[in-house]
Amino acid sequence: MNLRNNIITGKYGEQKASDYLKSIGYKIICKNWHYSKNAEIDIIAEDKDTLVFVEVKTRKSLNYGHPFESIGRTKIKKIHSAIIAYINSSEKKYKSFRFDGIAIIGLQNPTIEHIKNIGQY
Repeated sequence: MNLRNNIITGKYGEQKASDYLKSIGYKIICKNWHYSKNAEIDIIAEDKDTLVFVEVKTRKSLNYGHPFESIGRTKIKKIHSAIIAYINSSEKKYKSFRFDGIAIIGLQNPTIEHIKNIGQY
């Protein structure tokens, strides 16, 4: 698979995740917030009075493993750095913060898996 196809698949997954979050009552604040060259938060949303940072992983199939398997320690450290930077730069204050993961599996009628509280703040 080439880089262009990976980018298209990733954007598709982020849109599906965003649509899913809206359907369960979340308010999308922004997408693809960049902290540095190597740290990005896919979706930032509000779930009532909680600010939620979402990492989205998309796979066309499970042939190369489950999407959540690609959220390793290094990735989590980078995301945590970005989360702290976003919280510190935000003018709005929240009661709590949360780090969630969403897996999108398949491109036709995808399965969506949502794990809340990968990291609580």
